[in-house]
Amino acid sequence: QEPIAPGHLVVPDQLIDRTTGRPRTFFGAGLVGHVAFAEPYCPQLRRALVDAARQAPATVHDGGTYLVIEGPQFSTRAESRLFRTWGAAVIGMTALPEARLAREAEMCYANLALATDYDAWHDTHAAVTVDMVVATLTQNVALAQATVHGLLADLVPQAGAGCSCGQALDAALMTDPAHIPASARAQLEPILRRVLG
Repeated sequence: QEPIAPGHLVVPDQLIDRTTGRPRTFFGAGLVGHVAFAEPYCPQLRRALVDAARQAPATVHDGGTYLVIEGPQFSTRAESRLFRTWGAAVIGMTALPEARLAREAEMCYANLALATDYDAWHDTHAAVTVDMVVATLTQNVALAQATVHGLLADLVPQAGAGCSCGQALDAALMTDPAHIPASARAQLEPILRRVLG
């Protein structure tokens, strides 16, 4: 979206998944789980990330939909224009499957997106190139580092407070625990320990 200029930061609150070739879940192989994902990011971690970015100080956009494409190719101009009509604020090749897997692992997760270009839709800006992305990204490294540093200083005392991320599996497992294969139990023990005991 045009208000998000190259060099701005975005802390998205929604995702659209256009990936096709990535593992999407820890579940399968004898264990069915359906984790709620309507709100893909931890609201408390998002808020802390926005505050840290503003203190950096950065031009930060609070919220917006991050559209994740497979890559490594960039979008065509037609795709870029289509994605804008969907309401996507930013586009990139990361954030999934990380967000889904973090939720399944009951981890708080948020995303700091650095806008590097206008993709291919903008009539008065050049279409995205690797050189353009790298140049803008290089300029923003210090800003991103300052944001993360501020986030960590503020976040550690309150990590996990006030969100439900740590209970994401409470009503998610569909397979009767007695029928979960031993191999699945062993492989997923770190994320199943709390709910299966």
